[in-house]
Amino acid sequence: MGELSPARGMIGGVDIDVARNRVAWEQASQKHIREYDELLAEASRRESLTADELRLLGPVLRERPVVVHLQSGHGLDDVALVAAGASRVVGVDYSVTAATAAGRRARELGVPAYYVVGEVPGAPVKAGVADLVYTGKGALIWMRDIDAWARGVAELLKSGGHLFVHEGHPAVPLWSWEEFGIRPDRGYFAESHLNDTFPANGAREWQWTLGQIVTAVVAAGLEIQVLEEYPEPFWKPVGQEASAWDGRLPNSYALMARKR
Repeated sequence: MGELSPARGMIGGVDIDVARNRVAWEQASQKHIREYDELLAEASRRESLTADELRLLGPVLRERPVVVHLQSGHGLDDVALVAAGASRVVGVDYSVTAATAAGRRARELGVPAYYVVGEVPGAPVKAGVADLVYTGKGALIWMRDIDAWARGVAELLKSGGHLFVHEGHPAVPLWSWEEFGIRPDRGYFAESHLNDTFPANGAREWQWTLGQIVTAVVAAGLEIQVLEEYPEPFWKPVGQEASAWDGRLPNSYALMARKR
């Protein structure tokens, strides 16, 4: 084995945290197999996009865009994107399990959504192919380098193409679910934290502030068109409540940018 670099957590040129996260994500993606029929039924309703997503994406989707969905996960959003107007979707996920299950669902539903396994940034997709790059709902927390991610997005986009992000708000890791307040073990400006609720005994999530995300997008040559923040979480389980969801705190946001 190579030497460990404490600053970057590297062994033999391999980022330990990223490698562990890949294992965690692959294990978590087994859910897509265990609950395949339930997810297929949910996908068939084509309702996974939020009202805010449909409102903001409506003008873009009416142009029948080619969409690249980075970190596509279960692929339900891809079915909904096609239903809302996308001509086709190429999903990218580094879980073989997730990409395989999503591709099978798309075929069963007759949806033009296709999947490749690859890392982000560095997706094995042709540069300049996308009218719209769609991502979010738990994607950016896996990005070790937000600037490299933004540059990768810009490379995928055609001139005039759009980036759309719908994500958990960067402040969410601070909220205490049990009572209204901030967790004493978290900080908004921390580099990362271990998610103690994630399968596979925890995975490391990188914390990018809203300012860092916007700056990375602009530096990559994209022009911000929309930035909205919402008190509602998109991950809220049915029947579950938390003090942080009562409308006083930001829990999600949407960002749209255009390649100049």
